[in-house]
Order: sequence, then C-alpha cells, then structure tokens
Amino acid sequence: QVQLVESGGGSVQPGGSLRLSCAASGYTYSTYNSQCMAWFRQAPGKEREGVVWFYTGGDTTYYADSVQGRFTISQDTAKNTLYLQMNSLKPEDTAMYYCAAERTTAGSLCSGFYFSERSFRSWGRGTQVTVSS
Repeated sequence: QVQLVESGGGSVQPGGSLRLSCAASGYTYSTYNSQCMAWFRQAPGKEREGVVWFYTGGDTTYYADSVQGRFTISQDTAKNTLYLQMNSLKPEDTAMYYCAAERTTAGSLCSGFYFSERSFRSWGRGTQVTVSS
C-alpha cells in the first residue's frame, strides 16, 4: 500500500522559509525510482495547482513560473523522502500543499505539460503553509 505523508508546514512571515517533506512508503527500490512526483497546492476558493514536478529516477525537474527561483526540490533516496525548500515566501504562497506520485517509464515527461492533477493516483493528505505578517 503506497502512502505519502507530508510534513513541515507552518506559519511564516513574508520573506521567510519553510521546508516541506513528503515521506513515501510502500515502494520497492525500483518502483520508488520510477515515480513522477509533484507538489500541488490549493488556496481557499481556488483550484489546485501544480508547483513542482520531479522524476525520482533522474534529474528531471520542472517548476511552475510562480515558484521558479524560490523553491527547490530534492530527495533522500535512502529515506524515500522528497523535500521542498521554499524561500522568499509570499502571502500568495499560502495554501494547503499536497504531495502526489505516479509511476512512469517516461521520466523525461515528468512535468506540468504531461502530468496534470488527474494524472496522479497517489496523494498525501496535505500540510498547511501560511505566509502572513
């Protein structure tokens, strides 16, 4: 049973930083390293939007324009954990952040162009990020 558990959310002032974690369980070594994983976020009254996509078996990373240069994704393969370092946070970054995963044999396609919200079958329950002064 695949499970994704997010953590690390909280409240920060504008300009601050947070690091989110997504711990993945229920994967074998090979299945974890063939996942398109992504962080999505959903603010109150708005649709869920993709923030960053990351292929666990390679170097493919894709950032939404809204976070490019401020957010950085990384992973610890020994822990099957994905991290999202968020710097220079803005009030508009306030949202519930979700981790998602979907197995793929085409890691180079792991991006917002090919993997929409509907593409992902495994989701975490989310962690809240609030940016406010």
